[in-house]
Amino acid sequence: MAGARIRVLIVDDSALMRQMLTSILSSDPIIEVVGTAPDPLVAREKIKALHPDVLTLDVEMPRMDGLAFLEKLMTLRPMPVVMVSSLTERGADVTLKAMELGAVDIFCKPTDAVGTGMQAYARELIDKVKAAAHARVRPLGDRPQVATSKLSVTSIYKSTDRLVAIGSSTGGVEALRDIILALPADAPPIVVTQHIPPKFSASFAERLNNLAAVRVKEAVDGDRIVAGHVFIAPGDRHMAVRRSGASLVIQTYDGPLVSGHKPSVDVLFHSVAEACGSKSVGVILTGMGRDGADGLLAMHKAGAPTIGQDETSCVVYGMPKAAREMGGVERELPLSRIAEEILRLCHADVTRT
Repeated sequence: MAGARIRVLIVDDSALMRQMLTSILSSDPIIEVVGTAPDPLVAREKIKALHPDVLTLDVEMPRMDGLAFLEKLMTLRPMPVVMVSSLTERGADVTLKAMELGAVDIFCKPTDAVGTGMQAYARELIDKVKAAAHARVRPLGDRPQVATSKLSVTSIYKSTDRLVAIGSSTGGVEALRDIILALPADAPPIVVTQHIPPKFSASFAERLNNLAAVRVKEAVDGDRIVAGHVFIAPGDRHMAVRRSGASLVIQTYDGPLVSGHKPSVDVLFHSVAEACGSKSVGVILTGMGRDGADGLLAMHKAGAPTIGQDETSCVVYGMPKAAREMGGVERELPLSRIAEEILRLCHADVTRT
């Protein structure tokens, strides 16, 4: 891929959206839009003829359901797919199902973006397509299995003993799913910042809550952090951890982008380093860019053990690589071992004291 242009096929039933996405992506010299398709059946023929590197796929398509098409694609010809969705609850639910089928990332259709808003929208789309072009895509059904840990910490764990902070971006939706589903009901409390659009974070938390042994929820300002719970940052607000007497509480707030993102992993990690110090565990997962690298280093300097997802198991080895190069990653592990290591670290901490 180095030195070559990224060949993109746009699949959307709206002629206006096809034109808009083509215009945005073609403005970047690294990207070449090789074609467009109004539905999956046309897309199937154009994939065979044009051999694109990345596909942008509308969630709701005529003639063939977008999810059915994606499932066939990821089985027969796996390739990086960026889902283009509307900011609706139905759109969020369908798109998250698409991520389970192997889509790399989510991109939301603009509503009223103009001027600087449209510039930010265009930059986000271009960045996502570029990241997708370098993503590791596995055939459907070829994902490594994550063994559920049998370690239980109920009898020795208190809510303020250890807090686990996790940050992720591209590929993180499925990585987080693997980790959270491997946790026992009495796992230590976990706070998560995943780069995800507004409304998608609530749907993501709800889907995980229906599957996991732990309680998973979208974080709300003032939530008290307790064991057996996972708190997901809202898709349009920063999340931090603060002390309130002997308790830890969630703080969510609006504000400018930090490290290019809102919510920002750096915001979360820095707050955990300050509030918890060595009584925390930091984990950085798959994702493009550098968000979280500085914050994970702060956690490491505060005495917290830190974990980075290894290159082989990452969809995009960007954030963990940046954190490792800065010196913030104490150990790198494949995704399949991270849940067990989180529990081991928390268990080892309390049994030593």
